[in-house]
Amino acid sequence: MTAMAAESPTPLPLSLRERKKLRTRAAIRRATYRLVAEQGYDASTVEQIAAAAEVSPSTVVRYFPVKEDILLTDENDALLAARLRARPADEEPLESLRAVVLEAVTSALADEPEETRLRARLMAEIPAVRARLTETTAETAQLLAHTIAERTGRDTDDLEVRVFTAAVLGALREATVYWAERGQSDDLIPLLDRTLDTLKGGLSLRALP
Repeated sequence: MTAMAAESPTPLPLSLRERKKLRTRAAIRRATYRLVAEQGYDASTVEQIAAAAEVSPSTVVRYFPVKEDILLTDENDALLAARLRARPADEEPLESLRAVVLEAVTSALADEPEETRLRARLMAEIPAVRARLTETTAETAQLLAHTIAERTGRDTDDLEVRVFTAAVLGALREATVYWAERGQSDDLIPLLDRTLDTLKGGLSLRALP
């Protein structure tokens, strides 16, 4: 019998201070995307971002210690982990990750298409963004590894859990960069799906003509 998905706990309401923080972070992000789209990444300074978001430069740095973090960090990692935890208990880990990641990317493309495409392009074009992306991907992998360990009955620091989670997220990152390098002409979702199929089935030799 197929196990039912676990119910996610009802989140506690945010305090006024927490809501204000989220609004400030969102304003900084919107300002950054607008400036970068208009004048480019390198030309968009922290001071300009602060002015556009109507906050001080020190506030920008307090929320995002490096400029790349404005583009690459958000509050969705915890939500991703919660959705992963809510997948059917007997589902293969790769299929669980496939479901939650493709759902998240589909939502991002629908809700923030311009920002999502711009972020992917910057990943491909700006070395500092791509380097920071590697670091943030590792942080996300560490968070999701806890959930994968829970679901598979393994240790949080289990080598196989760490390798599996890092491999999946690293592959998805590379597929996104691949998409951006080719002008985003393809549909990203099938590319990510194909990427996970490659991890699942491995790489075979092409048949010789």
